Amino acid sequence: MAEALRVGIAGLGTVGASVARVLRDKTAELTRQCGRDIVVTAISARDPKRDRGIDLSAAKWFDDPVKLAEKADIDVFVELIGGDEGPARLSVKAALEAGRHVVTANKALLAKHGVALAEIAEKKGVLLNYEAAVAGGIPVIKTMREAMAGNAVTRVFGILNGTCNYILTRMEAEGISFDACLKDAQRLGYAEADPTFDIEGHDTAHKLSILTSLAFGTRIAANDIYMEGISNITQADIRAAGDLGYRIKLLGVAQRTESGIEQRVHPTMVPTASVIAQVHGVINAVAIETDILGELLLSGPGAGGNATASAVIGDIADIAKSRPGFQHAPVFGWPAKELKPYKKAQMRSHAGGYFIRLTVHDRTGVFAAIAKRMADNDISLESIVQQAAGAETQAQKTVILVTHETTEAAVRRAVEGITKDGHLTDKPQVIRIERAE
Repeated sequence: MAEALRVGIAGLGTVGASVARVLRDKTAELTRQCGRDIVVTAISARDPKRDRGIDLSAAKWFDDPVKLAEKADIDVFVELIGGDEGPARLSVKAALEAGRHVVTANKALLAKHGVALAEIAEKKGVLLNYEAAVAGGIPVIKTMREAMAGNAVTRVFGILNGTCNYILTRMEAEGISFDACLKDAQRLGYAEADPTFDIEGHDTAHKLSILTSLAFGTRIAANDIYMEGISNITQADIRAAGDLGYRIKLLGVAQRTESGIEQRVHPTMVPTASVIAQVHGVINAVAIETDILGELLLSGPGAGGNATASAVIGDIADIAKSRPGFQHAPVFGWPAKELKPYKKAQMRSHAGGYFIRLTVHDRTGVFAAIAKRMADNDISLESIVQQAAGAETQAQKTVILVTHETTEAAVRRAVEGITKDGHLTDKPQVIRIERAE
């Protein structure tokens, strides 16, 4: 049997402690599967005295994760610290430069420094594995990087944030407000005390940028993503979507267009009968469309200690199974130095159907003015529904418009025109309708 794989873990929060526990509890199974033992020989965390429910006294303690990465007697450095700078970046960089394999769950780090770190890993001939960084326990990175050779990806999209999916699911199922759902999500541990990173789309954007690089062979461009969150979704939107045969999901979408690569994160209406519309609660799902395979949908637990730890363990096991001299797959599917510069598509040229909710003054001429603005921008309407805005006032109405395929630019011009006409009593709502099988 080959020598034991020596693992150093930096970060012993929920995920780190779970990883250490699984490596201990599943020793026999992992040894049979990998052909060698996997042993935690070094650790680093903020508080050495904290009880984590596992005996780690046999591992050498390092106060500084960078020192662990540089000096510890390890083969694999597991980074579970978090953050795109500071100890996380410095320790991963140090481990790679020291010729050690790295496993990380840090999507923020990869979104900002992934390509530079990949260049170091490939130069040193070591692995940089990051399955846990995107969609938790779903093996989407391995699938795209290793199992789809020859396939040209045309579009990748999905539900990449469990917090947002949980909130939208409960809003629809129970008819309660966004604020009430968010408070419950925080109480249950699905949302942070400051939920901005999740609910405004930043978490989804980081994950999407990594998938975009894998899908299209481009350098990561997390700052070039059109982004909207879900904090402005109301019960009026949820009900209207249901009446029209749709369900609202926060999607991350990347696709190749004639003008470049389009990356966008925003609330989206998907047909209720579609597979992705059936993904509820904290579950994640990723759809990959290719020329050979067609569409592949991967779905499963997207967050939490166990799901993330499972992905980390899988990455460690892959390293344990590899042998000296084996040619590793490039970190992002293509050699890092061959990744193409990212060419951003013009977002406002995006074509598709749109849901538009307008709260307007209940007076003569409003409908005619709305219709004229739509016609002036060559927007064809599939349906138009008028309803009372609410019992609190009879002086306004809600108008729901669903367009046939049109462009983002045309919709924005029309809505800006209606706003300038002085007919609106509240901020307009525009939600894209996404093609989904």
